This record gives sequence, C-alpha cells and structure tokens, in this order.
Amino acid sequence: MGELFFQAALAVFIYFFIFFLIAQAIKNNSIVDIGWGMGFIVVALITLFSSGNFTARSIIVTVLIIIWGGRLTYHLFRRNWGQPEDFRYAKWRRDWGKWLIPRSFFQIFMLQGVMMLIIAFPIILINASNRPGLNLLDFLGLFIWVVGFFFEAVGDRQLAIFKSDPANKGRIIQSGLWKYTRHPNYFGEVTLWWGIFFLALSVPLGWTGVISPLTITWLMLYVSGVPMLEKKYKDNPEFQDYARGTSKFIPRLPQK
Repeated sequence: MGELFFQAALAVFIYFFIFFLIAQAIKNNSIVDIGWGMGFIVVALITLFSSGNFTARSIIVTVLIIIWGGRLTYHLFRRNWGQPEDFRYAKWRRDWGKWLIPRSFFQIFMLQGVMMLIIAFPIILINASNRPGLNLLDFLGLFIWVVGFFFEAVGDRQLAIFKSDPANKGRIIQSGLWKYTRHPNYFGEVTLWWGIFFLALSVPLGWTGVISPLTITWLMLYVSGVPMLEKKYKDNPEFQDYARGTSKFIPRLPQK
C-alpha cells in the first residue's frame, strides 16, 4: 500500500508540474481545472496496473473514474480552452505580483495535487487490495455513484445549453435540475465520491477512505465551489430571488 501510494504521489507531482509549465508559458493558471479529471484517471490506472490486482471491484472503480474523469476533462476543455483566465485565477495573478510564479506552483498546482491524492485515497485502497467478489456495499456504492454522475453530467449539460443561447446572457438558469438545487453539478460531484467511498468499505482499511468524500464535501460547500459562485452573484437580483426558493445544495422541490 505504501509503495503504491508513493507511485501515485510521484505521478501526480510530475503531472501537475507539466501543467504548471504549460500554464506559465500561456499565462493562464486556470488550465489546472482542465487537468483535474484526467489526473484521477492517471492515479487509477497507475495503481491498478502497478498492483496487478485485477479484481471486479478494482476494475469497476477504475472504469468509473475513467468515465467521470474523461467526461469532466472534455467538458472543461471545451468550456475553458481559448478563453481568458478564469476570474478566480486572474484575481490571484493581480494580487500576487512578483510572487506569482512560486505561489502559483505551490498554492494552485501542488495544492491541487495534494487534494487529488487525498480524494483519490479510496481508489488507491481498492486497487491495493486483492479481495475478490462484490457485496451489498459495492452495489450501494455503485448506485450512489450513478446518482452523483447523473447530477453532475446532466447539470453541466443543461447549463451549457442555457448559456449557448444569446438571449440568456447575464441570466440565471432555473430549469431542469437547477430547479431543485442551485448547484446540481457540485452536488453530483460530492455524491459520486461518497459512492466511491462505499465501494472501498469492503477492502482492508477501507473506512479510512472517508477522508475523500469529507474533503470534497468541505471543498465544494465551504471553499472553492459553492461559496465562490454565490459570492459572484450576490448582487444579482435574479439570483437572490432564485436563491430564496431553491435549495443551496441538496435537491428538493422549489419553495414558493
């Protein structure tokens, strides 16, 4: 397990170092977001083939990560490539001044690498185990993952379609899954990682993998997901009206 984690950590370091170099060349640190999903695929594949434990559980979790990471990478690439630097990273670029390069390296790229290793921990636990067979927890985890993936993928798609209509410029989407939660894609992201955790519960020390969904839940709800977007629209009257009747995170029927 220790050697497998070290291999994953080394791969993540090299991966994000390459992204850091590209970002400095094109002066756009927001490309780190494009690398997020694909980085998990790298971790999953390296740990699967390094361990050689091709159990049903390890194959399933690796396939799930490939599906999720591949879709997310494609979605973010289409949305961000060729666009100006995201407003969050552009602000840091202005604020950091002469410390931009070292702070970008550690606070954006290496920090994302650390977060990736923490969130990918149940994947490493599963791929490090040769325990065969599947049980009820695995099927429960798979179901939770499917629910999460549905909310993330469909939510992203609905938002992309909404934004593609020039008539909706500056407006707030309030249809589809966005009718039931202000952040269906973030809810989906959190939920699918709880599903991965349930898949890890049947392997040795699998319970320690709870650090993964707890971390992504904390990040989405209190750090980089929901708070930053809600702050961006805090002075938007349409958003404030929408927020009064729509759940912030967990889906529910809209309130009048």
